[in-house]
Amino acid sequence: NLRQWGSVFSAYTADYDGSFHEGWDTVGTSNWWMDAAAEYYMGCPEIRFCPVAANETLRVSEGFVNFGIWDDQWLGNKGHRGSYGINGWVENKLVEIYPYMAIRRWRTDQVSGAENVPLFLDAPWIDAWPECTDSPPEFDNMFWQQGSMMARFCKNRHEGYINGLFLDYSVRKIGLKEMWLLKWHRYYITDGPWTTCGGVVPGDWPIWMQDFEDY
Repeated sequence: NLRQWGSVFSAYTADYDGSFHEGWDTVGTSNWWMDAAAEYYMGCPEIRFCPVAANETLRVSEGFVNFGIWDDQWLGNKGHRGSYGINGWVENKLVEIYPYMAIRRWRTDQVSGAENVPLFLDAPWIDAWPECTDSPPEFDNMFWQQGSMMARFCKNRHEGYINGLFLDYSVRKIGLKEMWLLKWHRYYITDGPWTTCGGVVPGDWPIWMQDFEDY
């Protein structure tokens, strides 16, 4: 499915001079990936779902949206469902939205080191904007905790890994602890406090993550 999403996003950016869609904003309008890319995947809507995420049980509700847990689907606006989420830092946002500053955004797939920039991943929500200081979830199946966008992607969906599509349109498994080493935005620090180079030790991780592979 993620390889097919690579084809979807590649076709979309090719049609828009290399740029991604604008994405979510705070004033009630959006150009979320499900809408922006609709004409490129509507013939096979099932690719919005990881095969493991077949459970339609919804855990947390806020108004018109529902957030899934690690093996669940999310329910978004306009009745959209899915079990993948986009790295919000790739979106071509045209206005400044604090703290998702425009200067940090990739906006395009034409960047150096694209093979290390996450684009589209297993997730219980539509999008997230990770930072190197984001803490891991305190326990498995936690949607996210205050101040941590990385927790939206840090889900034990594939036995210590998630699957991810990168900005060069390659696909691979990502260790849950490895996520803090990836280049999420232009100013993201890849040797931050939750990396071995940054000083993290096995005992710093929540108990449910301590036996996962270190990086």
